[in-house]
Amino acid sequence: MYRYDEFDHTFVHERVAQFRGQVNRRLSGELSEEEFRPLRLMNGLYLQLHAYMLRVAVPYGTLSSRQMRMLAHIARRYDKGYAHFTTRQNIQYNWPALSDVADILHDLASVEMHALQTSGNCIRNVTADQYAGAAADEIEDPRIHAEVIRQWSSLHPEFSFLPRKFKIAVTGAPNDRAAVKVHDIGLRMLRGPSGEAGFEVMVGGGQGRTPMIAKTIREFLPKQHLISYLEAILRVYNLLGRRDNIYKARIKILVHEVGAEVFRDMVEDEWALIKGTPVELPPGEMERIRTYFAPPAFEALADLAPEFDRRRLVDPVFAAWTRTNLFEHRQPGYAIVNVSLKPEGGVPGDAEADQMDGIADLADRYSFGEIRVTHEQNLTLPHVRKTDLYALWQALQSLGLATANIGTVTDIIACPGLDYCSLANARSIPIAQQISQRFADMDRVHNIGELKIKISGCINACGHHHVGHIGILGVDKKGEEFYQITLGGDATETAAIGDIIGPAFPYDGVADAVETIVDTYVALRQNGERFVDTYRRLGGEPFKEKLYAAR
Repeated sequence: MYRYDEFDHTFVHERVAQFRGQVNRRLSGELSEEEFRPLRLMNGLYLQLHAYMLRVAVPYGTLSSRQMRMLAHIARRYDKGYAHFTTRQNIQYNWPALSDVADILHDLASVEMHALQTSGNCIRNVTADQYAGAAADEIEDPRIHAEVIRQWSSLHPEFSFLPRKFKIAVTGAPNDRAAVKVHDIGLRMLRGPSGEAGFEVMVGGGQGRTPMIAKTIREFLPKQHLISYLEAILRVYNLLGRRDNIYKARIKILVHEVGAEVFRDMVEDEWALIKGTPVELPPGEMERIRTYFAPPAFEALADLAPEFDRRRLVDPVFAAWTRTNLFEHRQPGYAIVNVSLKPEGGVPGDAEADQMDGIADLADRYSFGEIRVTHEQNLTLPHVRKTDLYALWQALQSLGLATANIGTVTDIIACPGLDYCSLANARSIPIAQQISQRFADMDRVHNIGELKIKISGCINACGHHHVGHIGILGVDKKGEEFYQITLGGDATETAAIGDIIGPAFPYDGVADAVETIVDTYVALRQNGERFVDTYRRLGGEPFKEKLYAAR
C-alpha cells in the first residue's frame, strides 16, 4: 500500500492546524455559517439535515487494518458508534460535533488519512476496481495509476476551483468493476497493438439531473502519457466549462454541446503543447510508486483445496456464500472475499465500530492486513487462502457480516436520503430495508440471480439509480414521497442509462412494484439469463403491463 511521503505528511498536518483555527473562529461567532461554508467544504465537512457530516477519503478504496481500526475509533468516540461507506469508496460520519472535527482530522492524519477534496469543485477521490492487484482478469494494478492521479490532483493550483466537481475512475481489467463510463473521466486499461499496456480514455459520463454515458476520445493512450493527457482534458474543461449555471457546469454538458469529436480535437491540440514537457511524470516516479503496490508474500499453493471443497459439500449455507461472495484470484490457492454490508433489513453501507474492528482483525489474520471499499457499498478482503475460507466465514457470521447476497436483489445501493440529507426529496433507507425484508428467503434470492437495485433520494443520484437494473428515484409530489422506477440500467462495460417505466409509485407501493418486476422477470427469462439481458431482449412493455395492470 502507498505510504505518505514528506509532502503528504506536511500538507495534511498543516491543513488540520489551519482548519482547527477556522473551526474555533466559527464556534466563537467570528465567522458566520455562510462565511464558514466554503472553508468546511474544502475539508470534507457538510451541514446536513440534522447535523454536520464528515466525508473521509479512502483513495481508490484501499485501507490497511490500522486505518480501519482508526475509522472504528472515530465512530465510537466522536459519532454514534457506526459509519457509512459510500459509492465513492469513501466513509462518512453523520453525527460529529463541530468542536470535535479538528480532533477527528488529527486522528486521521496519524494513520495517513484525510478529508481533503471530498467536496468542492475539484478533482474528488479517485476510485478504482476493488479487486485491484488480485483479480485474475486484470492487465495491470490500477491503484498505481490512481495513486499517480491522486498526487497530481491534490492541491493542484489550476484545478482546485473547477466549474463543478470532477470524478475520475480507473479499472485495470476489461471487465469494468469501477463504473468508469459514468464518470467525468473513465480510464480502462487495455493492451495496445504491440502488447503494451495503456488506457482507453472516456470523458463526459455522469448521472444526476442529466445522466450520460461517457464518450471515448482516445482508443489507446500509452500509460506514460497519462498525466499530460489528463492535464489537457482538465485545461479544456476549465477554460470552456460553464460557470454561470450549476446545472450545466459538468464536463458531460460541455462534451454533449460541442460534440465528442470536437472536444477530442481540442484536447489533442492542448496535449500537443504539453506532451513531453515537465507536465509528464518524472523519470523513475512510476516505478517508485509501483514498489508500494508490490504483491504480498503469497505462499506457493495448489489451486485445488480439498478441505474447502469438502466444506462446501457438507455445509449448504457456506456453499451458498462461496457462490455469491467469492471472486477468482490471480494467485493459485487464493480467493477474493466480498463482505456484504447489506444484512436483511439493514442500512446499506453502514458498519458498526465493533464490526470495523472485527474486519481489521480478520484482514490481519487472513488477508495481509488489506481491506477494500467497493463502490457498491461493501467491503473486500482481497487475498485469502482457500484453506482459510471456512474459518473466515465463521468469523464473519459472528460479526453479522456473512450475508450471501453480493450482486443479488438484496445487495442494494442506497444513498442516505431524507433521513440525513437536506437535498433529498424522499427517504431511501426505509425503501431499501423493505425490499431487503421482502426478499428475505435466500433460496429465492439465489434463484433470481444477479440483479442490481439502486436507490436515490433525489435527482443528484448519489445512489446511482440511473444505472441500476432496477433504479428507484425519490420524488416529491405536493409534500408526499413518491418513487420513479427505471429499468435496464447498467454500470459495467456495457453501460446503459435505465428507462423510466411509467408513473411514480407511492412510498407504500415500492416494495410491491419491485416484487412484481422481479416475478415478471423470473417468468420471462430464458436459459437462466440475467435480468438486464431479459430486459434488453424484451424491452419494458411486459414489465409495464404487469406493473400498471391494477392501477
